Amino acid sequence: MMKRAVPYLVTLWLLWLGVGASTAHQERPNIVIIVADDLGWNDVSFHGSNQIPTPNIDALAYDGIILNRHYVPPLCTPSRASLMTGKHPMNIGMQDHVIISDEPWGLGLDQKLMPQYFREAGYRTHLVGKWHLGFFRRAYTPTYRGFDSHFGYLGPYIDYWDHSLQMNETSARGLDMRRNTAVNYDANGTYATDLFNDEAVRLIDSHNRSKPLFLVLTHLAPHTGNEDDPLQAPADEIAKFDYIQDPKRRTLAAMVSRIDTGVGRIYRSLERRRMLNNTIILFYADNGAPTLGIHANSGSNYPLRGQKYSPWEGAVRGAALIWSPLLPRKRVVSEQWIHVSDWLPTLGHAAGIQSIPAGSPIDGQNQWVTLQSASVDGRTVVMHNVDRRYGYRSYMKQGWKYINGTTARGIYDGWLGQLSDQEDQIPEEDYFAQLLNDSFIGSSMLLSEEQVREIRQNATLQCAEDVQAIPCEPLVKPCLFNVVEDPCERVNLADEYPELLKDLQSDVERFKRDALAPRNQPSDSRSDPALHNNTWTWWQDEMDEQQHMAPYILYLAAAIEILLILIVLWCGHRYCTRSRTKTEPKDAKLANK
Repeated sequence: MMKRAVPYLVTLWLLWLGVGASTAHQERPNIVIIVADDLGWNDVSFHGSNQIPTPNIDALAYDGIILNRHYVPPLCTPSRASLMTGKHPMNIGMQDHVIISDEPWGLGLDQKLMPQYFREAGYRTHLVGKWHLGFFRRAYTPTYRGFDSHFGYLGPYIDYWDHSLQMNETSARGLDMRRNTAVNYDANGTYATDLFNDEAVRLIDSHNRSKPLFLVLTHLAPHTGNEDDPLQAPADEIAKFDYIQDPKRRTLAAMVSRIDTGVGRIYRSLERRRMLNNTIILFYADNGAPTLGIHANSGSNYPLRGQKYSPWEGAVRGAALIWSPLLPRKRVVSEQWIHVSDWLPTLGHAAGIQSIPAGSPIDGQNQWVTLQSASVDGRTVVMHNVDRRYGYRSYMKQGWKYINGTTARGIYDGWLGQLSDQEDQIPEEDYFAQLLNDSFIGSSMLLSEEQVREIRQNATLQCAEDVQAIPCEPLVKPCLFNVVEDPCERVNLADEYPELLKDLQSDVERFKRDALAPRNQPSDSRSDPALHNNTWTWWQDEMDEQQHMAPYILYLAAAIEILLILIVLWCGHRYCTRSRTKTEPKDAKLANK
């Protein structure tokens, strides 16, 4: 009997092992996305600069995959819309400029967003920090669009300390800080980057591991605050960068450093909760830095050309990395083309989500296999934008880039943000000592200095100084660049390859023809925080509620008025009756007399 039972027990044991292995294999990974706002190519140190050390970010980069050709739209709102929808901004009407807080528009409610897909797959979904995809009605806000929770602000930027926003000279200064839909007053006085880092760590520490985690942390930093005090950081953080001569650049360094501290804290929290082995961490800049001009933060995209809100690489080629034990390929620099819209289908595939639809060639593409092998070709085209406000076009196909037109009359079309000499940077040995120090997460990754030097060298852009430049005047006629051989866009080859230029121009016109009309709307004075308890809120809902309640308020006022009249009449009647009652005895005595 025992002999016959043994094969059955062995079979059951093998089946159990198989089920266990299958379950382990199917376990959905935790997803953590960290976005820095207006971070320049050279504002992190894994691209070769020793001016602003970012040891925690760099450690993830060196131990993961540095995405050296990660492309993003050139502005905040389009970039975030693309991440959330997996679509190009031109295909959802989000391509023109950004949402100003007094404008009644947002990312269309017909779009299914990234957190909705992940929540349907069993994830707990959280947003910490910036939204900037519309809030003129509640239905456009994060917890109505798939996030289980949101702690942060709804508009483009805020003051780092009191979290208020003054959008323009005609509006009042209003608080823009929420926990879910409730206004948050308690956070006043806490530095915004610390506030968001604290919340991200709290969510990880309190996360119920029976469900996978989907966490998006979208920092305010290093975007400027209000115009009256644009660059803000704690004094002790600024003091760490006293070797940087430019005071604005010094403050920017402190702002970026606080982000880096948060990256280290998030990693340690995941490690403490034993979640690291099944986690994907994505870090990237939403667009290039604005070195000069509106909302200038002294960021550096050098040696890339141009800056935020322009057709150049400095606007659209952003610092990025992905780290995960689930990716067999690691400690490499990837030169494969990736667009921010790719992350929804890519991370969705990693999570086993099958319902994400494929779109046009410029919409998101699943790059999970691309990330696992250098030999796999990813996307071949990247549409940067067809901008209607300035009329510029910027498009890339198989390494060739077409530009026609530009922004701001071309005054920011040069190579901006070139860093100062070695006196403005820490010594190389100090950089490596910091990177591998026990205080930072690089110490947990067993990185060697020799290995890091090689990876860092591969991630540093080299633009040949001896190349004969051929000028480009995009306001006069279209330009053509080979951005693989000429990433700094110095050699305009339009005259040499007229047929190729025409081919790219034809593509651009087709994508423009198929694009949805921009959703932008003019400002609405009813949004003014002075009308809403000095807060930025979903003013159109509140106005509707007031209009809906107006007849009832009139009816109530009329009812109160009638009631008061009745009370007065009743009181008057009572007074007269009592007066007569009191005078009757006197009258009786007089009558007896």
